[in-house]
Amino acid sequence: MKVNESIKRLIILCLSFLGIVLSTGMYAYVWMEKYHQRYVYNVKLYFWGHILMVFIYFILLFFFNTTYGGMKIGFLKPMDVFFSQSFSLICVNVLTYMQISLMEVKLVWVKGLAWMTVAQIVFSGIWTLFCFWVYRKAFPPRKLLLVHGERSIEAIMNKFAGRPDKYLIEKCVDVSEGLEKVKKEILDSGMAVVLWDMPTADRNTLFKFCYSRSIRVYMMPKITDVLIKGSDQLHLFDTPILLSREFSLKIEQRIIKRLIDIVCSLILVIVSAPIQLITAIVIKAYDGGPVLYKQIRCTTNGREFEILKFRSMRVDAEKDGVARLASKNDSRITPIGKFIRTVRIDELPQLFNILKGDMSFIGPRPERPQIIAQYMEEMPEFALRMKVKAGLAGYAQVYGKYNTTPYDKLKLDLSYIENYSLWLDIKLMLLTLKILFKPESTEGVDSNQTTAMK
Repeated sequence: MKVNESIKRLIILCLSFLGIVLSTGMYAYVWMEKYHQRYVYNVKLYFWGHILMVFIYFILLFFFNTTYGGMKIGFLKPMDVFFSQSFSLICVNVLTYMQISLMEVKLVWVKGLAWMTVAQIVFSGIWTLFCFWVYRKAFPPRKLLLVHGERSIEAIMNKFAGRPDKYLIEKCVDVSEGLEKVKKEILDSGMAVVLWDMPTADRNTLFKFCYSRSIRVYMMPKITDVLIKGSDQLHLFDTPILLSREFSLKIEQRIIKRLIDIVCSLILVIVSAPIQLITAIVIKAYDGGPVLYKQIRCTTNGREFEILKFRSMRVDAEKDGVARLASKNDSRITPIGKFIRTVRIDELPQLFNILKGDMSFIGPRPERPQIIAQYMEEMPEFALRMKVKAGLAGYAQVYGKYNTTPYDKLKLDLSYIENYSLWLDIKLMLLTLKILFKPESTEGVDSNQTTAMK
């Protein structure tokens, strides 16, 4: 169906919004018919009070769906959208249960909200499938022309092949064939253009060519592009000037960030104490080896510190002394280790690293000195990620995977450094809760994985 693209996008947004409204309607029914009439006695609400209760629920659900991507129909995969919506519903319903219990000054009946959550998740699955059906009708896969340089295009082809519902690379052209031929191919194809790895001068020429003709462009940024994006724009003269300065958190930002680290890590240490104790006993009982695994990692400005993790591999995992990342189906990982890595329990001792000040909750993941040296042989820019304190979780962990290439992880980490804000830290903390339940974020690297193109 041929409809203006803005109208089609508006339809998708309305469908996403309507899904939240319908889920809120389920809550309104449960609140009025179950909780308000039967289980809440200490608080008497009238019409506007009930409206406020429902409105608060709607705002919370809208906030969590926006944060976790539950409204990104077509941008994320259907299962990712469904998972995001389900996780949002669980978070909001837990908060709502706490809200109602506080109003009643006791723990109220939980079964009503529990069954409501199940019904909402089932509805969310059906609604997501319907929305994606509408999306595919309104937005057929976009045909793309891939323009590339001399490096292999396998990596980028695999990425686009993972979204056949959204993208379809119809043709590839090598920039070495000449810019004039590439320009003619762009005009003749009538397709959107993907500018993959190529010399910067050629890329800039093609980008301006496409922009001047209103041709859609997907461009993979280089390190300098990411750094420039975080620059400040000055108006000192009669021409715009971009200022890129040595990165440093302001004193108030450092104080607030450190306070959040101390408070949150203390709370989590107390809450997770039983889990950590049980894990330690199980690991010791399995093979009699040490419970904790200590390893030298690097944090701000390359300073080395000893990171703490629950041991998930055999005692002799690196008996040859060679540092290596865990790979898929790594035989060195013990059965206990496989479980605690999947549910992230192995990371809990790092809360003590945060309390000590070696790490923060949010920041680039700390790497081993040997691994850093290995990466820097091919990309010296890897040192740039150590401009801030290492973190338990970071931008690359939220928006990438465990097996995302080092070069792509570097660009993600630099995006965090160049765009740092307190709200970004809070947002990444919330998103980290979501990725804890996504198995692909704990996969090992492929044995043949290499550093991605610069």
